[in-house]
Amino acid sequence: MTPQLQQAIKLLQLSRLELVETVQQALQENPLLEEAPMEEIPSEERDGDALSPGTGEMPRTIKIDEKTLLKNAEWEDYLGYFSSSSKSIREKEIPEESVNLESFCASKPSLESHLLWQLHLSTMTDKEIRIGEIIIKHINSSGYLDASLEEISRICDVEEREVERVLKKIQQFDPVGVGSRNLKECLIEQLRFLGKDTPILTTIIEEYLEEIEGQNYKKIAEKLGISLEEVLEYVEIIKGLDPKPGNNFSEGETFYISPDAYVFKYDNDFVIVLNDDGFSNIRINDYYLNLEKKSEKEKEYIEKKLRDALWLIRSIHQRQNTLYRVIESIVKFQREFFEKGVPYLRPLVLRDVADDIEVHESTVSRLTTNKYISTPHGIFELKYFFNSGLSREGGSDISAESVKHFIKQLISQEDPKKPLSDKKIAQILKERFKIQIARRTVAKYREALGIPSSSKRKRLF
Repeated sequence: MTPQLQQAIKLLQLSRLELVETVQQALQENPLLEEAPMEEIPSEERDGDALSPGTGEMPRTIKIDEKTLLKNAEWEDYLGYFSSSSKSIREKEIPEESVNLESFCASKPSLESHLLWQLHLSTMTDKEIRIGEIIIKHINSSGYLDASLEEISRICDVEEREVERVLKKIQQFDPVGVGSRNLKECLIEQLRFLGKDTPILTTIIEEYLEEIEGQNYKKIAEKLGISLEEVLEYVEIIKGLDPKPGNNFSEGETFYISPDAYVFKYDNDFVIVLNDDGFSNIRINDYYLNLEKKSEKEKEYIEKKLRDALWLIRSIHQRQNTLYRVIESIVKFQREFFEKGVPYLRPLVLRDVADDIEVHESTVSRLTTNKYISTPHGIFELKYFFNSGLSREGGSDISAESVKHFIKQLISQEDPKKPLSDKKIAQILKERFKIQIARRTVAKYREALGIPSSSKRKRLF
């Protein structure tokens, strides 16, 4: 495999943002590449290959045939033939609702920066602020204190009671309960802030958290000498508290998904628009080509950089063409999904798309990695559309993702006092949706969705 072909394969695997970074790096390192504003590109080039170098003809100063440079690429064997779509998608505009507005949101502050901000706005003394800074540095991402009071007092060279006094103030910062040393302290601090720290609620938290987890409410009622209804009321209050107050804050920068393409309905068809936001319109820089070469070494350098530039341009063009064809094939196979939503997702494997667009299966695999598309039903990774299927009565198949959707829907509508067992869900899927599925398969899909078993979902109220 030639280095150029290795580069082309690498470009297939890059996400859109990674490709933008690669192009920007190439512009900095290769003097024969330059960025051309779209308005400077002749209209005939924009209508054809927008990434083609100049007029497509090589200057006479360096006689290098582009076909010779690319003849070892074996593009036809590797990527297959590309047939341009008959749709004039350049004239279409992306609907406003297809744009992911979340990509314009600022990242959330980290827990540490949020606490330090509150600390420096407080009325604490300089000494207390210094102790508070050390305490905050020892609070983990879940919001709990990782160091003992003794350790912090030794670092700050102060008495433990001073550290504890500052810690109590920090525990009333937002989020309330942050800096607690254990779960019980965290929950009690939140009760105190809400004004609900009654002796009985405090006792339940300190002594009966295990019983609450196991839903053994009768034991709590017997031990405390109160009715089951009262226990359930107290449990509801406790369940409204946050056991991990730091989880709502991101650590570092928040990353948002930028789709590689948009698929939206236009009249009675679906139109695909590749996301070219941030892409540079790269072309060959004529200045260096026409520059007089005084030595053979200079000429060799220019020729090498020219080969690299031409190959990058061609590789990007092939990548975009193949990406378009893969998405077009997915839309064809999964048309019902794009029309009606997740329940209509059909089973699909990589080979189906590979055979459809006449490329190797590994090409489709590489191209669908870390790529996302915006659809009328949300943003999905391309690999989401490839999944196994289950049999239905009548000989048709249904995708695993659709089955998961039905399972999630059934559980969301169940009676919390009598949650559906995996066996019952399998029975409903067979009767209502004609899906042949085993109980253990339901359990596997339920666990993949992060849904607990029926015994843990059961509620007495």
